Amino acid sequence: MAKGPTFLLEKAFTSGPVCGVDEAGRGPWAGPVSAGAVILDPRRTPKGLDDSKKLTAKARERLEVEIKAQAVAWGVGFASVEEIAELNILHAAGLAMRRAVEALAVTPALALVDGNYAFKLPCEVRTVVGGDGKSKSIAAASILAKVARDRLMVEMDTLYPGYGFARHKGYNAPIHLEALVAMGPCAIHRRAWRPVRLVLAGIDPRLAGAEQEALPFGD
Repeated sequence: MAKGPTFLLEKAFTSGPVCGVDEAGRGPWAGPVSAGAVILDPRRTPKGLDDSKKLTAKARERLEVEIKAQAVAWGVGFASVEEIAELNILHAAGLAMRRAVEALAVTPALALVDGNYAFKLPCEVRTVVGGDGKSKSIAAASILAKVARDRLMVEMDTLYPGYGFARHKGYNAPIHLEALVAMGPCAIHRRAWRPVRLVLAGIDPRLAGAEQEALPFGD
């Protein structure tokens, strides 16, 4: 049995171009959710593609450059904190995915989407649980989504200093919680997340046992 992502799922579909789609940033307390969409050429594919969470930041950044240079088409989309609040995180992730697919220079016939939720996209959709470890196209999409979001959160660190966004990218971290309690939420904190809600209500999340709470549809 092959180890790591392959092209088996892509090659099984013969009716047109296949893109892999994945998101990054469902779980953080702050920042947007991002998504990547990639159509790869099996004859010209970067080496080392894998689930972005299994790769170092340096490897992801190298692969991002190679994916963009070698892919048939690629796209990245975001859904803002405001859209997350309006739609909920699940549907905001779907919105980011749709924007990523719509950004592709080549229209796909099929989208292989990581997970088990069939979002409405401008092409046929097939879900793949654990897809970023099974499909090279999804793995590539996961890398683009992760690097794009991480880069944006580094930029947010300069706009909203003191929270440590450049380090933790908005995820649960002791320094993030300490800053959240001390400074209160900033404009890119997700108000629906319980730790943020508690701070807004004047309650220390650490006293309410919420600092390690699993978040809805987390990464």
